[in-house]
Amino acid sequence: MASDAAVVADEIESALRAIGTPERAESEKRYLKSDLAFLGTTVGQIRAAAKDARRRHDLDHDRLVELVTVLWAEPVHERRMAAVMLLDMHPKLLSAADLPLVERLIRESRTWAYVDALAGDIVGGILTADPGVEATLDRWAADADFWVRRSSMLAELRPLRAGADLGPFIRRADAMLEEKEFFIRKAIGWVLREVGKRRPAEVVSWLAPRTRRASGVTMREAVRYVAPADAERLMVAYREHRPAD
Repeated sequence: MASDAAVVADEIESALRAIGTPERAESEKRYLKSDLAFLGTTVGQIRAAAKDARRRHDLDHDRLVELVTVLWAEPVHERRMAAVMLLDMHPKLLSAADLPLVERLIRESRTWAYVDALAGDIVGGILTADPGVEATLDRWAADADFWVRRSSMLAELRPLRAGADLGPFIRRADAMLEEKEFFIRKAIGWVLREVGKRRPAEVVSWLAPRTRRASGVTMREAVRYVAPADAERLMVAYREHRPAD
């Protein structure tokens, strides 16, 4: 279906090119600090185009993968975003066997704009269905590419929101807690923040002996939904460079 995939991909691009604006293209390119070409459409417009393609074309697993591959191959932001959205729209078609493809897309993304959806939504969905994926995430957690390391943590968001064990995430987060990379620090705090909405005691228990090691961005995110008294105790310990327990 390579030729069919190319036709569908070009249909998506043509529809978006017709409604994009040069002003938005320039603004988005500058905001994302990207070398890609931009058509100047909104996220909502990209999603609508992807939904329309899904409605008009019967995508089984192989056709989906070919379409995603063809869309991604061109260095155009909207095509790549549409590829990510199409994967997210077909969770039942994806399995652990698709992780090599998703990993390649993560490595080639070089921006949160694709990585966060690829990891948090797509890999997260696969992980929810197949806990065996944790072994792949452990490998990602030690990768030289910080986007891959970030993905190893964000993939836990969906399972954790559903009540999964915090253990795999905190094992990886502990190894990365003192990293200087902002996107790693932010990811740790982001996941802890989400866990804190329903399980604040687990967040407090894990952070308390680590406040000396954690970064400010991690701490500020992590304590957002814990009890005010606990948040204050943790932040005071962080500012004083000591454990809180």
